[in-house]
Amino acid sequence: MIANRPIEILMAEDSPSDQAITQEAIRHSKLMNRLHIVDNGEQALEFLKKEGNFAGAPTPDLILLDLNMPRKNGYEVLAEIKEDCRWKHIPVVILTASKSEFDVVNAYKLHANCYVSKPVDFNRFTEVVRSIEGFWFSIVTLPSNPS
Repeated sequence: MIANRPIEILMAEDSPSDQAITQEAIRHSKLMNRLHIVDNGEQALEFLKKEGNFAGAPTPDLILLDLNMPRKNGYEVLAEIKEDCRWKHIPVVILTASKSEFDVVNAYKLHANCYVSKPVDFNRFTEVVRSIEGFWFSIVTLPSNPS
């Protein structure tokens, strides 16, 4: 928990199976959290802007961002997040299938906080999600009120 409230996680991921694995891993966490899932880059930005169906959405404490999504890819979303003073403090974890050095370098150039390649094995993927959550919410100190 952050300042006596649930941890808000936004996941931008277009793969239903990766969404389900992440939900399952986070559900079994010992932390109180809420996972919000969008399946394309435009929805991720609408969520952050609290527009349309996302009016009243919480500001996430962590963003899990896939690079290869429809409408707006992860690079475009990451660039907008890190350029906007309302969101640039939010840690963004690139969670993608790509292991390409090009993708890794470009994600960090756009100020991703970390880059994680998704394992194909279900158990390993679950471990990775739990490790991400454990690191960002048990080890790292995040601002409780970034405004």
